Amino acid sequence: MEKKEMYSVWAIPPDEVVTRVKKLMEYLRAEFGGPQFQPHITVVRAISLSLDEALNNFRSSISQPLKAYNVTFDPITIGSGVLYLPIHPTTEVVEACSHCSEHFGYKRSTPYMPHLSILYADLTEDEMKKARDRANILDDSLSSLSFPISRLALYKTDPEDKTLESWEKIFECNLEPK
Repeated sequence: MEKKEMYSVWAIPPDEVVTRVKKLMEYLRAEFGGPQFQPHITVVRAISLSLDEALNNFRSSISQPLKAYNVTFDPITIGSGVLYLPIHPTTEVVEACSHCSEHFGYKRSTPYMPHLSILYADLTEDEMKKARDRANILDDSLSSLSFPISRLALYKTDPEDKTLESWEKIFECNLEPK
């Protein structure tokens, strides 16, 4: 029996967006702490599978034409232990999630809330507000940025690992152009 681990599907922003977001994340981490992680938009949350199952599900989800799609950030928002850029849940965004979730047998218990996290930290509400304000000062045009998603990646993501050091890219692919 193959060992089961937790796998997620991520939408990967274009390189120039990743570079810009990483720079912001580094500033925030230097001031407020928290682990380092790759900028991403979770499409399918962590689900327990064997490596073969995860790869097969991922390949089947991308083999049926899943086309590139556009996303737009909404203003930076504070969550529980997280600062993030919500993504406007357009039909394209939600359909990409539904398409991939179906192939992974992932059943949502809540509506899809697409976002890109920029800081994970155990901070007070006031500290989180300060981090949000700092993020808005550092890059004030990020919260209305639109860009295409043309890459998806399969990641091994252990939700219990608070350092996020075990998170590992397994496979990445390009989506069909629009």
